[in-house]
Amino acid sequence: MKQDNKKGDELMPSNYIRFDWAMKRLLRNKANFAVLEGLLTTLLNEKIVIQKLLESESNQEDEFDKYNRVDMLAENSKGELILIEVQNNNEYAYFQRILFGTSKLVTEYINRGEGYYKVRKVYSVNIVYFSLGSGKDTVYHGKTEFRGIHQGDMLELTPFQKQTFKVDTVSQLYPEYYILKVNDFNQVAKSPLEEWIYYLNTGDIPDSATAPGLTEARERLKLDKMTKAELDAYYRHLDNIVILKDNIFTERAEGRAEGHAEGRVEGHAEGRVEGINEGRLEEKREAASNMKTLNIPLDVISQVTGLSIEEIKAL
Repeated sequence: MKQDNKKGDELMPSNYIRFDWAMKRLLRNKANFAVLEGLLTTLLNEKIVIQKLLESESNQEDEFDKYNRVDMLAENSKGELILIEVQNNNEYAYFQRILFGTSKLVTEYINRGEGYYKVRKVYSVNIVYFSLGSGKDTVYHGKTEFRGIHQGDMLELTPFQKQTFKVDTVSQLYPEYYILKVNDFNQVAKSPLEEWIYYLNTGDIPDSATAPGLTEARERLKLDKMTKAELDAYYRHLDNIVILKDNIFTERAEGRAEGHAEGRVEGHAEGRVEGINEGRLEEKREAASNMKTLNIPLDVISQVTGLSIEEIKAL
């Protein structure tokens, strides 16, 4: 499928199922682990074998759960935890949420009374379909290191610690974070990782793609393998994503435009702020009205737009 950030653009269907939908419906099946293993192997640059999937807190089965995160928690063959999350909706505090999610895993997967050496390694893989932060790259990697403020040297493990924990650096003991800003990818894929990002962005898998997992994706994530009911639900999902993207774009564009216009008329910063806020409120109302026509539950609409249920009912 083709994606573009411009207002009014549509998601064009391809021959393959969009990745976030596959995560909810298909990749949880052990027979399809090879697809996810391929992505993780390509991203982490080491062979990843998923031992099992663990319970994660937001695996909803409703087609409207696109407004929340879609995630999957896996345990690899080394006992490490890998949290894969797809986020369609813009969230200004997303960096903090990544931290919260990994911290929660660290504390949840250690039994009371166990020594700290039992703390599990956590990888947080975040696939975001919105503009997160300010940066020119499409893939970012974060890890924890300790550097001397006077000498500038890196704090290292002792030989005993390396042997005991079976790692070479301190950072390998801490959570690691990966952020894939797939909407920003607009070039020809020249590496296995870029082939994966191209698929995550467009929903298409070129015949020339050879990255681990994409061969399996070609075989198992085809639209023609879905039932009519599954296809209907899938296309509703795509329609809802279009609405979401359109509302985000409109809110930004009209909010800025009205804010600047109001500011010029009044010549005050207050006018700009008021115009922006009014534009955002109007777009929230319009978004809520659109979602009501799709029979989306009022509590979900309230969560997405920030409007009260009473306000939504009055639209």
